Formats: sequence, C-alpha cells, structure tokens
Amino acid sequence: MLTLHHLNDSRSQRILWLLEELGVPYDLKTYQRDPVTRLAPPELEAVHPLGKAPYLVDGDIQIAESGAMVEYLIRHYGQGGFRPEKGTADFEAYLEWLHYAEGSAMLPLMMHLYVSRLKEAGAPLQPRIDSEMARHLGHADAALKGRQFFVGDSLTGADIQMSFVAEVAASFKRLGPYPDLAAWIGRMHARPAFQRSIAKGGPYRHAM
Repeated sequence: MLTLHHLNDSRSQRILWLLEELGVPYDLKTYQRDPVTRLAPPELEAVHPLGKAPYLVDGDIQIAESGAMVEYLIRHYGQGGFRPEKGTADFEAYLEWLHYAEGSAMLPLMMHLYVSRLKEAGAPLQPRIDSEMARHLGHADAALKGRQFFVGDSLTGADIQMSFVAEVAASFKRLGPYPDLAAWIGRMHARPAFQRSIAKGGPYRHAM
C-alpha cells in the first residue's frame, strides 16, 4: 500500500490532495511542525535524511520530491487521466507547468519568506524580490485567463503542483492583482477531494 509521510502546512498537502483525487487506498503518517520555529520534527529525519515531507513510499519505491511524486502517482494510479495524451502540445505544456512550479515560480516566494525575516537588513533585496514575484504570478495569471485549468479541460498534475505557488502567494497577500489565479485556486480548494485532504491531513493555513 502507498504510504505518505505528511507534514502540516507544507508541500505535502498537494500530494495528499492528489491521492484523494485518484481515489487509491493509502496509509497516512502525519507530523507536526514546531509551533515556534516552524521546523519539521526530528522524527522525519528517521524517515529520510533531509527530514522533510512529503515523502512517498510504494513498496520498494521511495520518492522525496513532490514533482516526482505527482508524475509517479499519475503514471501508476491515474488510469490514463490527470495528464494530457503523450505526443500532444498539451502534454508538453503540462510537463512545463509541472516543473515550472518548483523550478522557477517558488524561488522568489521562498526568497521573500526568508528575506522578510531579516527586516531592515533584507530591505535592499526586497524590490528585486517583489519584481520577480510579480513577474511569475503575472505569468501564471495570464495563462489562466479564460481557462478553468492550467492545461486542457480537466484537472491535471500541473494544477496539483501549481497549487502551492498560489497558496503561498495568498498567504503573503499577493494575489490581489491576479484575479484569474485567485479564482483558480479558489476552485481547486472547493473540490471535494481537496476538502477530504484537509479533513485527513489536519488544519492547513494555506486553505482559502
């Protein structure tokens, strides 16, 4: 059986959501951040050397990167759904969004998270970070104009991966100028499978 090691308020929420969308049986092992430091508990280091989640185990298969988990789960348990047909332009766009989420879009958001903690010491960096956040959020917003999903006419792994980008931006109160992106994440959070993932994984401060 699939086992997901899940950390609250983290990227693992989207993997839990995907598992609910797939409707496959799985075992859920939950971990809680330290309420003061917000760091993952040391128990996770006994599971994986990096001490982070999500961490997926399927028999002898062990995966610690969320993008790889999305691809693996859809390939093995998606029953042909949750991604466009291979060999099509939509499939290539799907792969690009799937990897863009962590490869490009999350970088300025994470820089904002850490640099803002430096307060005045980080102030000289903030204009460039703000510019990069606006560039990437604007790109995602434009891609969703007139669309319900990032690729095609139904939910794909691209939507699963991009969800954390919009959620973190919302937590920074940065979605106001991007109505299509904001409406999209609202639709994603309204899905029954996402709601079930919250019920199983516990409170998620990025839920809208």
